Amino acid sequence: MSMDLPKPIAEYIDANARLDIDGMLKPFLSHAVFIDNGKHFEGQAAIRQLFEEEVIPVKAIFTPDTVREEDGDVVVEGPAYGDFPGSPLRFTYRFTLVHGAIKTLETAV
Repeated sequence: MSMDLPKPIAEYIDANARLDIDGMLKPFLSHAVFIDNGKHFEGQAAIRQLFEEEVIPVKAIFTPDTVREEDGDVVVEGPAYGDFPGSPLRFTYRFTLVHGAIKTLETAV
């Protein structure tokens, strides 16, 4: 990845590019929260289920093209490609990092 992203975000995005669920989960805190278009998934088990049911089956891969810091969060934007209607769709990912790990990830189209 050519963008200068914090390590946990880069690890998550790199693992997503490989559709590697374990790699995608690794940078998250055990009690992290993933907010997907308003739906909350709390803890790694719930986030894993989200990945297994909604990311992997449609091969959704996020390819960021912009990054900025906003109110202490890291905001990454770019298209997601996959086998889903409207692909590619442009997403905004808002990461809250704590102690070198992802505490919260909020995605929106």
